[in-house]
Amino acid sequence: YLVFLLTMPFSLQIIVDDDDSKVWSLYDAGPKSIRCPLIFLPPVSGTADVFFQQILALTGWGYRVIALQYPVYWDHLEFCDGFRKLLDHLQLDKVHLFGASLGGFLAQKFAEYTHKSPRVQSLILCNSFSDTSIFNQTWTANSFWLMPAFMLKKIVLGNFASGPLDPEMADGIDFMVDRLESLGQSELASRLTLNCQNSYVEPHKIRDIPVTIMDVFDQSALSTEAKEEMYKLYPNARRAHLKTGGNFPYLCRSAEVNLYIQIHLLQFHGTRYAAIDPSMVSAEELEVQKISLHTSNEQEEQ
Repeated sequence: YLVFLLTMPFSLQIIVDDDDSKVWSLYDAGPKSIRCPLIFLPPVSGTADVFFQQILALTGWGYRVIALQYPVYWDHLEFCDGFRKLLDHLQLDKVHLFGASLGGFLAQKFAEYTHKSPRVQSLILCNSFSDTSIFNQTWTANSFWLMPAFMLKKIVLGNFASGPLDPEMADGIDFMVDRLESLGQSELASRLTLNCQNSYVEPHKIRDIPVTIMDVFDQSALSTEAKEEMYKLYPNARRAHLKTGGNFPYLCRSAEVNLYIQIHLLQFHGTRYAAIDPSMVSAEELEVQKISLHTSNEQEEQ
């Protein structure tokens, strides 16, 4: 993973709030002429660079992608207001959002927050959820700010997979543990607060937004009930199932994840909401990849 990180573009740091301590860190890669890029929002334990495999692959195919690391925000409304200011600063009217776990929940809340003046063109929700009560920690959400960093890290690590893992998944978890270690007490406490404070998505406010639900069939922090709730909430959503991948498929199953992202964004090619440079579009090639993935999945199931 270190070799990949060395080839990453430099990260930007942007302040959009009156509070100078609230710094957004981001990687903005790909053609700047694209006005509706794909933005990645990380999970509780993640930083902007956990999506380096998506940044490198998708920009190579002509997409503009932005990977974010959010500042310390203590409630969803505050996050949404800050994110809106960031999009204004970047002069982005509408965007596609890929959110992993907490990032997916925040993506849905932002789409809900801006529903009267839409800023979200589409959503890809990876191992995500629509109601924070699934974690059964709403009663402790207001006390995370008091806990020392080591205790917060222990809470997060408790959701990581254990036992025998294939090498790619083991490497992915090692990388996420390293990223977790880089986060300070206030960053972790605020993210856990956002993850667990009592809140849910109001689907009627975002039902017209194209959605792809991406999840895994092996061990992850999400319960089967939480996944079923997402399917019910978005009955018309496309489903991108990965047989394996754990909590972090974008790291250990990046080829499949990147293909599903391309398939999701294909519906916007040729429109003003395309996330790809028009000269780089090869729908025929993508269709071949899509058939190949479908065939390989069928063979695995037999």
